[in-house]
Amino acid sequence: MKVLNDPFEKEILIGDVLVAVTTDPGWTPLFINATAVVLEIGGELQHGALVAREYGKPCVAGISDVTTRLSDGQTVEVDGNAGTVRIIENNEESSRRKVMNAMQA
Repeated sequence: MKVLNDPFEKEILIGDVLVAVTTDPGWTPLFINATAVVLEIGGELQHGALVAREYGKPCVAGISDVTTRLSDGQTVEVDGNAGTVRIIENNEESSRRKVMNAMQA
């Protein structure tokens, strides 16, 4: 997972989850490698949600402070249908998960 403040901040590698406040057309090339998109602002008609749908990627938009609640390298599960992002704990109790809910995108 990578948290970005602008589309040129860091490279999105194949399999990375793209996390940002919002997106605009300048972010579109990053969607190619991203496995999913998580956004602070927006809903079903937000740019990021529309582009994610076009690329067949799950997207969850509308999670308050997601760019400060998540950090690079964390493992997350993004469910665009349910509008949830689960933080997967990497410890001996791997079944523990923290769920963040948002509007479905």
